[in-house]
Amino acid sequence: MLKKIFLLIIGSSLLLQCGFSPLYSTKDNDIGFFSINSLKLSGDKNINNYIKINLSKFQNRTEEKKFDIEGEIFFYKDILSNDKSANVTDYKLSTITVFKVYLNNTLKKEIKISEDKIMENMDDELEEEKYEKTVKKIFASSISSKLITELSL
Repeated sequence: MLKKIFLLIIGSSLLLQCGFSPLYSTKDNDIGFFSINSLKLSGDKNINNYIKINLSKFQNRTEEKKFDIEGEIFFYKDILSNDKSANVTDYKLSTITVFKVYLNNTLKKEIKISEDKIMENMDDELEEEKYEKTVKKIFASSISSKLITELSL
């Protein structure tokens, strides 16, 4: 019995002191150590708008690193398979994003991010459009978080 209590105390103390801290911690209002001066995006308008919304909290901040970002977003909807009567059964939704990051008007780095998802064809076109819009929102969120991670390094 004493052995079990001892192991429980040791195990819980190890788990409580593992040093975990959130990546985007808002401690002292610091989400990252950079600011975005300008953000110019071209390509798919829906994904552009979602990315701008996700990155808006990094704009007009008073940080030493101030980036200018240009991005091109390419969105594709490709047919993956058809059934015997030549009706489309599956699509592949994919996006390729290329960001050029400038620091003090010099190209700092070029970041390429790609995402893809396989979607089944739906009978209702309105539902398919709604699902496609949701996938674009998910793509934009993922692209934004990957860009934030790259910039914070």
